[in-house]
Amino acid sequence: MDPMRIVEAQAEQTPSKIVMLVMDGLGDLPRYGDGLTPLAAANKPNLDRLARDGCCGRFDPVGPGITPGSGPGHLGLFGYDPTEFEIGRGVLSAVGIDFALQPGDVAARFNFCTLDGKGRVTDRRAGRISTEENRRLVARLRTIPVPKGVKLFVETEAEHRGALVVRGKGLGHRLADTDPQRTGVPPLPVKALDAKAKPTAAIVAAFVEAASAALGGEPRANGILLRGFDSLPHIPSLADRFRLRPVCVATYPMYRGLARLVGMEMPPAPPALGEFPAAVRAARDGHDFLFVHVKYTDKAGEDGDFDRKCAVVEQVDAMLPEILGDGFDVVVVSADHSTPVALKAHSWHPVPALVWAPGRVFRDGVTAFTESACTAGGFGRMPLRFLLAEALAAAGKVAKFGA
Repeated sequence: MDPMRIVEAQAEQTPSKIVMLVMDGLGDLPRYGDGLTPLAAANKPNLDRLARDGCCGRFDPVGPGITPGSGPGHLGLFGYDPTEFEIGRGVLSAVGIDFALQPGDVAARFNFCTLDGKGRVTDRRAGRISTEENRRLVARLRTIPVPKGVKLFVETEAEHRGALVVRGKGLGHRLADTDPQRTGVPPLPVKALDAKAKPTAAIVAAFVEAASAALGGEPRANGILLRGFDSLPHIPSLADRFRLRPVCVATYPMYRGLARLVGMEMPPAPPALGEFPAAVRAARDGHDFLFVHVKYTDKAGEDGDFDRKCAVVEQVDAMLPEILGDGFDVVVVSADHSTPVALKAHSWHPVPALVWAPGRVFRDGVTAFTESACTAGGFGRMPLRFLLAEALAAAGKVAKFGA
């Protein structure tokens, strides 16, 4: 039996509070020369103190050698087996912007991208255009005609990202991504992966062709790339599974969407990283599990920017006393996946993590919160979904199993 099933059965509600701070894409690889990662190079006295007084380890979001998307990574953080509960990126994007997704809708995440004169992708993110420019372009895409009996919704998410939702009868969601995940090649064709999805593929292919024509004169965002086609799934909530009263503090819609799908309450998004301490303070009352998501480490990794990734870690570290100032019984710090600067993409490498709970966790002798130090941590290396179990136990939220 999966041990998480026992944790579910033995979970109980208590007044203790857990904060899970997720620095997206935090894990990295040592660079040639000094052998440092951004996490190791950063000046982060508060994170290092939590590591010294807590227990550390490395965790596989899905499994060894498997590169996870953000959805599977976060499901693991929330104690779900990501191989059992799969959620397409499109669904996360749609619910993250509060779109009223209905059963049977087919949703996809799209990027505005830059194409050269031969139709090859030169920038998968169109230079990270502003959200305001995104809205202008989305307004143009909304004028594209659609077949009778079909509704098509084009929605802004943030920066270069958006959500495409197809609504109608008899639609299937099993479509392949059109994002080739690299530059120098054209977008992939819209392709149905089973017979039921063929009508949806025809609708989407026609839209993509019309979108290319509508965006043709744009200097940067002159194409779109689609990925993560899916329909609304059913996922048991954190309240049902672990008796938690969870709340989400996050800015980016996709992560808010995933948190909403597992039953987290959703206060207004903090507009900038500097506003996170106030948002955490406001969210504490009435909740015993706070999910705090920082996106900017991942963005720096994807851009191959070592110094900026290091700076984000330092900014988060400087805010920690204020974030934790009201007192939490358990503090978890981790990531949903690794985004090494050298790779500029998600990778299969395990993520560093710590659990701080005075008198409730084994102090393992780790003196700094780094990837290499965590290899000697007391947790060792284990699946990421077990990290929540450790936090729940340290918070006194898991009753004894058996006589």
